[in-house]
Amino acid sequence: MAVEQPRSFSRRREKRRSQPLTHCENCGAALHGHWCAQCGQPAIDYRRSLRHLIIDLLNEFLNWDSKFFKTIALLLVQPWKLTNDFLAGHRVRYVHPLRLYLLASILFFFAVNYWAKTIHVAPNRFSSEERAAVEAELKKRDMPPEVRAKVENALRRASSQIDEQAKQPPSAAPTPKETATPIVDFSPSKNPSTPFERWIERRAKEKIGEHGTNLQLFVKTLISNLPYMMLCCIPLFALVLTILYVRRKIFYIDHLIYALHIHSFAYLATILIILVTIGLNHAAAGAFSGSIIALLWITFATQIFLSVRRVYRQAWFISIFKFLFGGLVYMIVLAVALAATFFITLALPG
Repeated sequence: MAVEQPRSFSRRREKRRSQPLTHCENCGAALHGHWCAQCGQPAIDYRRSLRHLIIDLLNEFLNWDSKFFKTIALLLVQPWKLTNDFLAGHRVRYVHPLRLYLLASILFFFAVNYWAKTIHVAPNRFSSEERAAVEAELKKRDMPPEVRAKVENALRRASSQIDEQAKQPPSAAPTPKETATPIVDFSPSKNPSTPFERWIERRAKEKIGEHGTNLQLFVKTLISNLPYMMLCCIPLFALVLTILYVRRKIFYIDHLIYALHIHSFAYLATILIILVTIGLNHAAAGAFSGSIIALLWITFATQIFLSVRRVYRQAWFISIFKFLFGGLVYMIVLAVALAATFFITLALPG
């Protein structure tokens, strides 16, 4: 009696791959195309190789095809047309505005975080020779005893830091030739008068350090919170547009679509301008490269103004007024949001 051998996993996989799906795996309805007419689920077999899964993931998140490149090109050249087409119902040919914004935001703030890693906030330094010259000058001058005591105390702290660094073993980090002086000093002579000021000083000491020793880490943390701040500012920008064009009776969602598109344009255009600036400064720094960079920024501002003019279709004078006034209001919104982000970063534990 022959015993039936179990089918291997590879054979089951080959058989499954050779037979396309005929019924929806979600609701069981018969499939007549790539999408289920009953529930809308796509007919995708996820039991495939990792390469196919990665391609599907990129396609689902980015629509990484001709649609994606067409959207990016139109966003940079004619951002207003992208908004007008989407609001006119031509949506399937472009990447969704929220998805486009998330992509542009990821690229932009990735570049910002990379730049933030190059920031080195170091305390002010002075050499031992300069310190000796200061001590000699102090002996020559007459000054109030309390002032002299403060200066001599600061010099003693600097000298003790140098002595501690000199005692470090050779395997430790090399001792700098200069000694650090505080960047931030919470002077006891300026006692906070209100509970809010006392809270600010206490949190600043904890987050930034008594003498600013953790300032660099705090700045990087603040920069890492900017994407969340900007995501919250998108609805506020749409609200500003709603107020500016209240008489046009435009739906808020239409303003929100434009806000997503114009912020995506701002992110990508800024990245391109900065890359061109870096390239020109390396290749041919001078008046010519400066003129090109200035022209690029003027074009950047002009594109934003033209998008306002051609999306909302008002006269030139009123468009210029609303562009300038709305821009000023939004700058104030960004300033308030940045201050709120600063205080939230200061208040968060860690």
